[in-house]
Amino acid sequence: MSSRDPGDAEPRPVQDLGSARRPPRSGWRGPLGTRWAVVLVVAVLAAANLLLNHWTGPLRLAAAVAVTALLLGVLRGAGGTWADAGLAPGTRARGARWALALMGIVGVCYAVAALLPATRPLFEDQRYEGMSGAELAVRVLVVVPVGTVLVEEVAFRGVLYGLVRRTGGAVRATVVSSLLFGLWHVVPSLHLSTAKPVLTDVFGESALGSALAVAAAVLFTAAGGAVFCELRRRSDSLLAPMGLHWALNSFGYVAGFVLP
Repeated sequence: MSSRDPGDAEPRPVQDLGSARRPPRSGWRGPLGTRWAVVLVVAVLAAANLLLNHWTGPLRLAAAVAVTALLLGVLRGAGGTWADAGLAPGTRARGARWALALMGIVGVCYAVAALLPATRPLFEDQRYEGMSGAELAVRVLVVVPVGTVLVEEVAFRGVLYGLVRRTGGAVRATVVSSLLFGLWHVVPSLHLSTAKPVLTDVFGESALGSALAVAAAVLFTAAGGAVFCELRRRSDSLLAPMGLHWALNSFGYVAGFVLP
């Protein structure tokens, strides 16, 4: 007979803490390898950047939706899921709460900044001249959420972030996503120094001043991209950075339109 007490519990196996920290890889196999998927995403974004900054109106919106669907298809081809894109059903409610809170904070900050004489000039923009109320509504409710927020967030904080995080972790995913997000804004920033009077005062109207304004815009948007990635990581939902992104752009349009 064994000298062991029958009431003793069976020894439990030691848990592999390293494997517990790794993200689940179930369903992460597809016909397209992860690294090739990243290369394909970057190629699609390079082409989309030129098209979306050249086309306007309904054609641009249709292109933005098509690019978004194509990028999600690439993610799926690499074996990714809705969770890898930050769109898992179980995280949508939490992401929506984050989004609403961030939108409220941006609204309050913009209202205060627009009323203060020291910060009011930041909202002046020659691109608002001649814009009607109907055009503003279309831009805020359609163009920004579909033509800007949807495609950029799915691309950089959804598909690209999800793919890189799978192989390199959250830090590498944030760095890659944010750097490419900054470069994404080179083309739309080419005439930024002349469109905003406050930037013209800083950089001037020379070719060098325009180049410095573009470099500043790239660095600023790259830093903003890092903030968006952290929101995605903390909320585990793409809705959080989408809400902040929409609020920053749309409320800026509203403030620039309302101010004389």
